[in-house]
Amino acid sequence: MSLFSVDHVSFGYGRNRLVLDDVSLTVQRGRSLGIVGESGSGKTTLLRLLLGLNRPTAGTIKFGDALLDTGDRGFMRRYRQSVQAVFQDPYSSLDPRQKVASIIAEPLRSLRIPGSVAESVKAALLSVGLSEDALSRYPHEFSGGQRQRIAIARAIVARPELVLADEAVSALDLSTRVRIVELLKTLAQTTTLLLVSHDLGVVAALCEDIVILQHGRIVESGKTRQILDAPQHSYTRQLIDSVPRMPA
Repeated sequence: MSLFSVDHVSFGYGRNRLVLDDVSLTVQRGRSLGIVGESGSGKTTLLRLLLGLNRPTAGTIKFGDALLDTGDRGFMRRYRQSVQAVFQDPYSSLDPRQKVASIIAEPLRSLRIPGSVAESVKAALLSVGLSEDALSRYPHEFSGGQRQRIAIARAIVARPELVLADEAVSALDLSTRVRIVELLKTLAQTTTLLLVSHDLGVVAALCEDIVILQHGRIVESGKTRQILDAPQHSYTRQLIDSVPRMPA
């Protein structure tokens, strides 16, 4: 069942700056999707469109059967509860002036979600592997990996249907990256995950489906394992060949 559909979407900054060109993709409910491409491929622009931060120049985006309409306040409030994001840099994505409890609770309060805020915040924090005493501390007291766990807790506290992860592990060291990938893999068992990344290894570990973006256009898409085992496009083969390998 389709959770998200992007239909012939283009986006540009004026006539000569087309960043996305006729992009179509579908996010199936319960299946994780990776969007892969180098810097400048249009990944971040596509993510901004999916978050409703920009409007397409052409084409449509639907969440379920409903058109993503940023001008419809009622729809956008429901949409914000259903779709949450985890961003690249755990050092800048958390407000340094707020304690962790307040940071994680922000979606619950801004969206006026009923229920016990304290209990929901505690449950989200524990689910990402942090202890309850973290709630009374500030972001600067944590490592990068711990901050990203806090960001993930904030994203899942409202129990969204879809989590958009934008290069969520690229700013972390290798050992921390492995642990966050395992956490995201667990998360993908209970919610739909859309991962934007330049790292094919991370996408291969997390995503059942994959879309390859080059210069704002989709050049290849399908099941991740099939694409990586038998790439059809030269750009996909180039990305695969650029993945570091251990010496024999």
